[in-house]
Amino acid sequence: MSRIKLFWLAAVALGLFSCRKNVTDNLDDNETPLYITKQEPSVDFSSYSTYSLADSVAVINNDQLVQRVRTDYDAAFIDAIAAQMESRGFTRVSHSSSPDIGITVSRIYNDYTGIIDYSNYWNDYDGYWGSDYWGYPGYDYYFPPMYGTYTVTDGGVTVDMFDLKNAASNNQLRQLWSGLVRGSGTFDIDKVFAHAKALFDQSPYLEK
Repeated sequence: MSRIKLFWLAAVALGLFSCRKNVTDNLDDNETPLYITKQEPSVDFSSYSTYSLADSVAVINNDQLVQRVRTDYDAAFIDAIAAQMESRGFTRVSHSSSPDIGITVSRIYNDYTGIIDYSNYWNDYDGYWGSDYWGYPGYDYYFPPMYGTYTVTDGGVTVDMFDLKNAASNNQLRQLWSGLVRGSGTFDIDKVFAHAKALFDQSPYLEK
């Protein structure tokens, strides 16, 4: 499954949760992020030893690559992923040293646009500002049909692992694992280590 499909799966999952009344009322900031992981079922990670981690992050907006950057947040996230890989027994090498696994990190943003019908907002307007305020007592207010548009940007971070060890024999870069972080605190630099740890804790099979 591609990271884009994974992102949309998360959106559906959040949509289901949002149908529940006050679903986050009893959650603190450390409990609200959503973590989704997916592995290639046939992969034995113990057969891989080294990995290379891209030193910048791809920024993707509405399925289009915007740029590759390395902000303080991006660097912290990359370092957090490296720490988790090292703790699982993998050795980091440069991308030119024939690593077994290639890892990329991406920030993904999607814009959602909708329409609001304002007509029902003004039903009781006369009670707020009677027409006599303007010197026209007894007059009715009239509001023509009025619509507005809004745009909401939803974002997340994906981590993707690819099989470089067998790329030549398979003639393809097979995706081994994907992780997605989204929800409250996703882009809080103070929480990136917790995000990375949660993804790996959710993937105990990912170990040398």
